[in-house]
Amino acid sequence: MLNIAAICLTLTALLAYLNHRFVRLPMTIGVMVIALMLSLAIVALDALGLDRGLRQYEEAFIRSIDFSDVLMRGMLSLLLFASALHVDLSALKSYRWQVGGLALAGTLASTIVVGFGMWLALPLVGITMPLVYCLLFGSLISPTDPIAVMGILKTAGAPRNLELVIAGESLFNDGVGVVLFALLLGVAVNGAWPTTGEAAGLLLQEAGGGIAFGLVLGWVTYRLLKSIDQYQVEVLLTLAAVMGGYTLANHLHVSGPLAMVVCGLMVGNAGRALAMSDETRKYVDMFWELLDEILNAVLFVLIGLEVVLIDFSMPLVAGGAVAIAITLLARWLTVGLPVKALGSRYFRLPPGSPGVLTWGGLRGGISVALALSLPEVAASPSTRANVLALTYCVVVFSVLVQGLTIGRFVRRTMAREK
Repeated sequence: MLNIAAICLTLTALLAYLNHRFVRLPMTIGVMVIALMLSLAIVALDALGLDRGLRQYEEAFIRSIDFSDVLMRGMLSLLLFASALHVDLSALKSYRWQVGGLALAGTLASTIVVGFGMWLALPLVGITMPLVYCLLFGSLISPTDPIAVMGILKTAGAPRNLELVIAGESLFNDGVGVVLFALLLGVAVNGAWPTTGEAAGLLLQEAGGGIAFGLVLGWVTYRLLKSIDQYQVEVLLTLAAVMGGYTLANHLHVSGPLAMVVCGLMVGNAGRALAMSDETRKYVDMFWELLDEILNAVLFVLIGLEVVLIDFSMPLVAGGAVAIAITLLARWLTVGLPVKALGSRYFRLPPGSPGVLTWGGLRGGISVALALSLPEVAASPSTRANVLALTYCVVVFSVLVQGLTIGRFVRRTMAREK
C-alpha cells in the first residue's frame, strides 16, 4: 500500500508540474487530461506492438488499487468535509429548502429519468441491460461533483447565490446518491424489489441517521476545539473527527458522506467562529485546503489512468454518447426546469441560472467509484463492463467538455441576461 501511495503521489506531482508549466489548465482538469493522454498513447503503442509491456504494467498497477475502497472509505470523507468546511451556513440556511429539494427529489427523479431513458435507448445501439442495472447507472451518475468547476465559477464572476446552490446541492446529493445505489444494489443481488415502506425505512436510516450522527459528531468536535487553544492539536482533532467518524458511521450503517457534510458545516461555521483563535483558524484552513487540492489531483489522475481498463467497442462508444445526452437531459428536467418554472419566487436566482445549473453539474470520482464497486456476483461481467464504460464516458465528457467550458458559459449567460 505504501508503494502504491508513493507512486500515485509522485506521478500526480509530476503531472501537476507539467500542467502548471506547459498546459495551464485548472489543476484537477489538467492532470486528468495529461494522464488520459498518456494512457491513450500507451494503448495506441500497444495496438501497434511498440509499447514494450507498458500497458500491462499500467493495467497491473491500476488493478492493484481498490479504487472504490480508496475513494469511498478514504478520500470521500476528507473531500466532503473539506468542501463543507468553507460553506457559509448562514447563507446556505436561506436556501435550505431549495438545496434540500434539489439534492433529495432532484437526485431521485434524475435516477428514474436516466434509468428508464437508458433502458429504452440502449437497445437502439445494440446494448441491452436489465432495468435494475439501468437504474443503478442512474443512481451513480446523478450525484454531481463541482470540485473542478467551483474555482472556475468564481473567476467567471458567477453570482454568489448561484455558487452556493451548486455547492450545497452537490454536498448533499452525493450522500443521497450513495443511499439510492445501495438500495438498488440490494434489489440486483436479491432479485426482489422492496416495498415502499422498506425503501423509505432504508432512506430514513441511512440519510436521517447520517445527518443525526453528523450533528452529534460536529457538536463533540466543536466542544473539544473550544476547550483548548493549540493549533496542532486542533488540526489533529478535525482530522480524527473525519477519519474516525466516517469509519464509525459505516459500522452504524448510516450515511458517512452525509455525516461528513453536516460535521464539516458545523466545524466550519460554529467551530471556526467560536472555538478557534485566529492562528488556529489560519492553520485549519490551510491544512484542509491543501489536503483537498492534493487528494483531488490524485483522484483525477487515477480517473485518467483508468481508461486502460475500459474495453471499448463501437456499440459502447455509441452507448456512451447516448448516456451523455440522457444524463444532460435528466439534469435539465430535474434541476434546470424546476428552477426555471419556479423562478425568482422560490429559488431567488438570477436569470440564466437553469442553464448554468444544468451545464455546471459535473460528474466525477464518486460515479467511477460506485461503478467499480459493483460486485461481479450481482452482475454478469458484460453488464458490469457496460456500466463502467458508460460511466467513464459521462465522467470524462463532464470533466473535460463541461469543466473546460463552464467559465465561458457562465460569462456569456450572465452577460446575455443583464
